Amino acid sequence: MSHKPLYDITPFTALDYPDHLAAIFWFARCNMRCVYCYNKEIVLGEGKRTEEEAIAFLQSRIGLLEAVVLSGGEATLFDGLVEFCKKIKQLNFKIKLDTNGLNPEMVKVLVENELVDYIALDYKAPKEKYYEITKNKHFDRFSKTLNLLIQKQFDFEVRTTVHSNLLRVTEINRIIKDLLKRGYRGTYYLQPFVFTEHTIGKVKEEKTSLDRSQLSSGLNVVWRA
Repeated sequence: MSHKPLYDITPFTALDYPDHLAAIFWFARCNMRCVYCYNKEIVLGEGKRTEEEAIAFLQSRIGLLEAVVLSGGEATLFDGLVEFCKKIKQLNFKIKLDTNGLNPEMVKVLVENELVDYIALDYKAPKEKYYEITKNKHFDRFSKTLNLLIQKQFDFEVRTTVHSNLLRVTEINRIIKDLLKRGYRGTYYLQPFVFTEHTIGKVKEEKTSLDRSQLSSGLNVVWRA
């Protein structure tokens, strides 16, 4: 039986990879249980599509799409990711990886072998709130990935999902301060939490919105609707 690492394929997006027309490959399973996550069925579900299906899909899109976004779930949980990226690269597609950064070893291999072109790294919460938000205590592993990408001067962005009852302005500012201290000089993207009944932690709607005027000015901060 063929292994099915993918939950689904979104055939077309103009939003998920800056300046590129792309497809999204959604990988099943995740090593976090973020309380505000609405991709519950992807995180907890089984894969439905094989690698072969994904590659065949891309072959049918040569000349129509430029790139692939590897999202999830968490793509770096897939053992065969390096080989999979090589196959995508053989078809001349650019690759963007969305990751929580918990697999620095995998990220290092992908970066050093030029198997990814762009990374969106989720900085979920400052260290002292990391477990509360993600139900994962390995902030150190995320930290390693962040340092690696800065040190390699790799093309990447840092982003945080903001639910103002979970992350207050002071905590976002703590993240900004940490990024500056590490030498990150890229754009810091904030994504507003979108309420749905079906989040993993059954979080309520935000009571207040974040006061953007209180955000630190050290980095270029962009709100992404």
